[in-house]
Amino acid sequence: MPTIYLSPSTQEFNEYADGLGTEEEWMNRLADAMEPQLTASGIRFTRNTPDMTAASSIQASNAGSYDLHLALHTNASGAGQEGRNRGILAFYYPGSPRSQRAAEFFVDGLKAIYPLPALVRTEPTTTIGEVRRTRAPAVLLELGFHDNPEDAQWIVTHIDAMAESLVLSLTEYFGLPFFPASTPQPGEVRVDLGVLDVYARPSYDSALVAQLYDGARVTVVNEYYGWYLIRFGDQVGYADARFLAVG
Repeated sequence: MPTIYLSPSTQEFNEYADGLGTEEEWMNRLADAMEPQLTASGIRFTRNTPDMTAASSIQASNAGSYDLHLALHTNASGAGQEGRNRGILAFYYPGSPRSQRAAEFFVDGLKAIYPLPALVRTEPTTTIGEVRRTRAPAVLLELGFHDNPEDAQWIVTHIDAMAESLVLSLTEYFGLPFFPASTPQPGEVRVDLGVLDVYARPSYDSALVAQLYDGARVTVVNEYYGWYLIRFGDQVGYADARFLAVG
């Protein structure tokens, strides 16, 4: 199952228009809103903390093994243009097909909720550290211009919509079912002979994640067409629901 490094902005000094807060505050609120949906959809994650920097976030990401590095930011106009610009940018590293593909999924989803979809686009870059210096494929999102009053207001009132859009895009990128929520329940493996195979996706053709013996205790996170998304230890995967007792 995929694991991402989630990196909301640590820039506490970037003030939003009309005193609505800061970039660090709202991007961490966005990450907070994403977390339960990531868990519900079987996407594991590690997250930076507000006391970190972009450099230490890159270092932490590179110290692990991640399928995607996702940085959450909001933008600001240059000198002399303050408050005049709007739009969303998804930055990716040129020459990285996986980075570009992820950026395209994010853009397609965000166009459906941003009021000016023509201003939502991907952008290659070789200068942004969280795209250029990460080992994992990376996307840095600039989710509107926080110095623009209309964009600032849109950001703070659309945190939940953005969270759902981003997690849905991640499930599409990874080829997983999307679940907006979950009600975890205890489960137990029930096999008369052999073991229960656990897969990366709800398909016998996907990669084998683990094998569980009869009586093994798991947490059932969600159900999908005869498959259970289960959590056991620090692992997550899909298993045939016929061989699990729930409750």
